[in-house]
Amino acid sequence: MKNEENDIFFNIINRFVGFHSQDAVRETRNNTDCEYPFVAMDTRQVFAQMSFVSAFLELDRENPPAPPPRLLDVGCGIGNVLLIAEQFGFEVYGFEKDEYPYRIAAKLIGEERITQADIWTYQGYGDYEVIYYYRPFSGREQQLRFERLIEDSMRTGGILIANHKNSDAIDQDRRFERLSPALPIWRKILAA
Repeated sequence: MKNEENDIFFNIINRFVGFHSQDAVRETRNNTDCEYPFVAMDTRQVFAQMSFVSAFLELDRENPPAPPPRLLDVGCGIGNVLLIAEQFGFEVYGFEKDEYPYRIAAKLIGEERITQADIWTYQGYGDYEVIYYYRPFSGREQQLRFERLIEDSMRTGGILIANHKNSDAIDQDRRFERLSPALPIWRKILAA
């Protein structure tokens, strides 16, 4: 019965997110030749990823650490991932370049935690304990450059949730250890 109840809730969430996804695609100002408009990650997978990282960090919503770990969603879209992460005890932040999803995320999460920014000029990747992304670029070279930027810029000890990576080089990179065999989650263990 519990799985059936969870499916009902996930389906409702996915319909809500899908509604805004359609509008985001229609309203996008991204260059769709190389950048994706807002594309929602499956809520079940986001839930599993946040649950895993929360358990790994031993977060307890009843007794949250002070301060809680900060999570950055790169290209946060409408903020749906941030809403889930917040429920697991993360202090959530995001940035989004595209105007329509940025405005929704700022309303849902708060203008003080959502920035309208570009991936290439954003300067704060090293400020967060957890970085999340869902592949922002359709072109391979641009996506590979983005992945290297995040991996090089994030802090040592930081956790990376990297959905739909274009490269598996991180698995041979001695700076990183894979935390889950089934989920795309790594921890940066060495600076260089």
